Amino acid sequence: MNRDEQRTLPHVALSMRAHNREALHRTDGDWLDEQWALESTRVIVVSGGRVAPGTLEARWLTPAQAEQLAPGAERMLLGHRDGGTRFALLASREDVVGGTESWVGLRGLWDLFATGDDRAADEAPWLFHAIGLAEWRRATRFCPRCAGALSSRAAGHELVCQDCGRSQFPRTDPAVIMAITRGEPGSDDESVLLGRQAAWPATQWSTLAGFCEPGETLEDAVRRETYEETGVRVGEVSYFGSQSWPLPSSLMLGFTGRATSDEIHVDGAEIEDARWFTRGELRDGLVEGSVTVPRSVSISASLLTHWYGESLPTAPA
Repeated sequence: MNRDEQRTLPHVALSMRAHNREALHRTDGDWLDEQWALESTRVIVVSGGRVAPGTLEARWLTPAQAEQLAPGAERMLLGHRDGGTRFALLASREDVVGGTESWVGLRGLWDLFATGDDRAADEAPWLFHAIGLAEWRRATRFCPRCAGALSSRAAGHELVCQDCGRSQFPRTDPAVIMAITRGEPGSDDESVLLGRQAAWPATQWSTLAGFCEPGETLEDAVRRETYEETGVRVGEVSYFGSQSWPLPSSLMLGFTGRATSDEIHVDGAEIEDARWFTRGELRDGLVEGSVTVPRSVSISASLLTHWYGESLPTAPA
């Protein structure tokens, strides 16, 4: 799969239309008020990391409509693109007129993103930004240094402790996700290492993943996580790509790696089972329905598609 083909992978398509985040205007109250008053401005209301159901168009409201839906909610600047500025309103459940029982989180939008529709891909960066901020705010209720109360600044992108003055900014936790392979690249015998968790359906398999620890490079995190979970040693590690994953605050960093050992010993904690799949074994399992793997827009699906060399097959209808 060449570079141009890689650009069509689903996780890449979701990040192709990044917006200007207008960071220099986050503390400019006059500019923010001016943008809020424009007819072209659109607003999405986020509550508890969830957004209203319905079509994409229905979620984006005029400022007046958003204030009617969630009076008193906090205004957060998302940015500017295509001639318009967008905001999010951060609302508590009590703020929302009519309640939020039917609202959906980011996972509930995966099918929408996976349709391949350009409109859905255009909206993804906005939604990832808005929900990521909401998740950060939900998890950061008090100052981690002194437990003091926090006040919001910079259009929702900074929290300042009212007691010690320390600032908090949206955090992003780096997590590695990797396709580890063995055998001659491109050969019929080349295989990829997949694992499964005990809580998953019996057919479900996926690439391995884990969080980077303090003082650790991303490449060493790939090697450590693979060894801890499966007992497989990894040598060469190459960067593949990244994906925002605000569930609640991760950045998934994709890698490929070459195994230097192939005997598997699962940890029994995070991973219940792991095995090597050749392309033929993966194809047969997918077609038979005895194997399922991530599809949709996750970078895991892109890693597997890239290794497989073409779109992954599906079971006959």
